[in-house]
Amino acid sequence: MIQIGTYNTLKVTRKVDFGFYLDDGGEGILLPQRFAPRNLRIGDELKVFLYHDSDNRIIATTQEPKGIAGDIVLLKCVSTTGAGAFLDWGLMKDLFVAKSQQLLGMHPGGEYLVKIYIDQQTGRAAATEKIEQQLSNENISVKELEMVELLVYRRTDLGYVMIINNQHTGLLHFNEIFKDINIGDHLKGFVKKILPDNKIDVMLGKPGYQRVEDESGKIIRLLQENNGYLPYHDKSSPEDIYSFFGMSKKTFKMTVGALYKSHKIDITQTGILLIDK
Repeated sequence: MIQIGTYNTLKVTRKVDFGFYLDDGGEGILLPQRFAPRNLRIGDELKVFLYHDSDNRIIATTQEPKGIAGDIVLLKCVSTTGAGAFLDWGLMKDLFVAKSQQLLGMHPGGEYLVKIYIDQQTGRAAATEKIEQQLSNENISVKELEMVELLVYRRTDLGYVMIINNQHTGLLHFNEIFKDINIGDHLKGFVKKILPDNKIDVMLGKPGYQRVEDESGKIIRLLQENNGYLPYHDKSSPEDIYSFFGMSKKTFKMTVGALYKSHKIDITQTGILLIDK
């Protein structure tokens, strides 16, 4: 059974002058010639994305859209009509957002965070800005220290509201941010804490000693590349540490402590020193 708005693996059933038809259990789905791989033959199976063209026909493409059904993505508006707006999602036909699915209106050139979905009435892929009503922390599906997918949703006075695994919302506090982030960025992180009222605090990167194990090799490599010495220590600023190591000061201190205990480095008043073995 085919699925619109996502990838399908379909078999080539016949060739025509303007492309190939793929097996959908019926008359077939057209893959236009310009999107067909070179040397494609009848009987081959091909992974394609399916969507409707302007004439409401299902079309296959090997182009990769910027998101599939269920994804939340940041897309640019390319045009508007009385009925709604059209967003560039990387395909020949733009993605439609009805006026009823917009928050404050869309304008050409603007970028908007939307969720791609399949409209139940038309069967077509469409998008909505009304994301938050589809997110809930009532039944939390994650646990503390679990690795999660994060999407930067909006800025608040305390930090950034993040969308967790396309299901929940959580807060990334300003004092836990050590790099530039923007609305729409997809990031990896973990659940720092689940509060009694089901609010969630998140952090970027990996939790605890998983992070130390990953970052220790980086510090050793940087020491080797800098003649065995680096002028960074527990008095260094978080900004300087992040700028050089790409990690928070907390992670840096944990990692340096672990390396010191395993006798791989020495800690001096001015920095850290690699121990030759």
